[in-house]
Amino acid sequence: MPSSAHPPAPHPSAPRPSGRVLLSRMEEVIYGRPAAEAVPELVSHHGAQRVFLMASGTLERETDEIDKLRRALGNKHVGTFARMPAHSPRAAVVTAAEQAREARADLIVTLGGGSITDGAKAVQLCLANDIRSPETMDQVRAGRDFKPPTVRQISVPTTLSAGEFTPISGVTDERTKVKELFRHPDLVPLAVVLDPEVTRHTPMWLFLSTGIRALDHCVEGICSLESNAYGDASSLHGLALLARGLPRVKADPADLGARLDCQTGAWLSTGALVAGTPMGASHGIGYVLGAVFDVPHGHTSCIMLPSVMRWNRPANAEKQAMVATAMGQPGKEASDVLDAFIRGLDMPRSLSEVKIGREHFDRIARQAMGTPWVPRNPRPIPTPDEVKEILELAA
Repeated sequence: MPSSAHPPAPHPSAPRPSGRVLLSRMEEVIYGRPAAEAVPELVSHHGAQRVFLMASGTLERETDEIDKLRRALGNKHVGTFARMPAHSPRAAVVTAAEQAREARADLIVTLGGGSITDGAKAVQLCLANDIRSPETMDQVRAGRDFKPPTVRQISVPTTLSAGEFTPISGVTDERTKVKELFRHPDLVPLAVVLDPEVTRHTPMWLFLSTGIRALDHCVEGICSLESNAYGDASSLHGLALLARGLPRVKADPADLGARLDCQTGAWLSTGALVAGTPMGASHGIGYVLGAVFDVPHGHTSCIMLPSVMRWNRPANAEKQAMVATAMGQPGKEASDVLDAFIRGLDMPRSLSEVKIGREHFDRIARQAMGTPWVPRNPRPIPTPDEVKEILELAA
C-alpha cells in the first residue's frame, strides 16, 4: 500500500474524549409477557424458596393481579406487604422489612409503582444491616461500613417512573421531610418484568405523569454537559418511544403495543442515569416538591421540566435542539415542545396548580441546593437565588 494511503494523524488540537460508563448489575429484562408466567420462572432460576411480595394496595384491594401472582408462586409465597405510602417513608420501609424478616424471605418481588420499588430496595438494606427502627437507617444513610443486600429483588412495574432500573432508593425521612438517596450497586433488581397488561389498572393520570418522569430522565440525560454517546443513544431512543407512545395510550387505553413502547422508553430513559450521567434541576427541585409537599413523582416533572429547560437554554442550546428533534419537532424550542406535549396529556403545568405559592419558594430553593442534582445542573446554580428564578418560571 502506498504511504499516502496511511490514515491522517489526529489533529493536535482535536479533543480526545475520555470518561467512564457504569453498567448495571441487573441480569435481565423480560418484556411483553404476563407477570404471572414470567415471575415464577425467574424465582426458579434464582433458586428462591421463600418469596415476599411487596405490592400496590390498590391492586390488592381492587384487582386480582396480586392473587394471580400468589397462586402462580404457590407455596413459595411467604407473605405480602401492601401498605407502602407515596415517597417511601422510613417507617413503612422498616415495617415491611420486619415482616419480610419474620417470613424468612430469600427474595422480594414487587408489583406496583415507584414508591413500592424504592421501598423494597431499602428493605434489602434493612435486612442486610439488621435495621429495626427508622432512626437506625441513619447508619446506612451515612455509608459507614454497611453490608450489601443479600435478599435481592425482582420487579414488575405498573408505572413509568423507571426506578426499578437503577441502584438508587429514594426514601423520605419523616422527621425532616427530606427525600434521601440510598445507593448500592446490588440495590438494582436482579430482573424486571415489563407486562403491559398489568398497567391497564394504573389510573391514566398516574401512567401518563410517570411517563413524563421517564421523559425527564431522557431530557436531562441528553442535556447534561457530562453526557456521553452511550447515554445519549439510550435517552434519544427512549424519548422518541415515549413521545410516540404516551399520546397513543391516552387516545386508546387498550393499546397494549403503545403501553409496551412506553415501558421500553422508560427502561431506556435510565441508561444515562445508571451509566453515571447526572440529572439536573428538574430532578433536584422535584425531590423537594415530592418530599415536602407530597406532589406525585410524575407531576413534579410535568411542572418543572419545561421551566428548567427554558432557564438552562443559554448553557446547552445545541443539546436542547436534539430533544426537539427526537420529539419530532426539529427547529423548535425544546421548552415549548415539552410544554405543549405535557399540556396535550392534560397534566399540570404550574406550581399554582398543585397549590404551591411563592411563600414556599425560599424553603424549596434552600432544600433543593442540598440534592445531588442541582449542583450538577448544566447551567451553574451557585445559590438558592437561581433556583427561585426557575420556580418563578414555573409559578
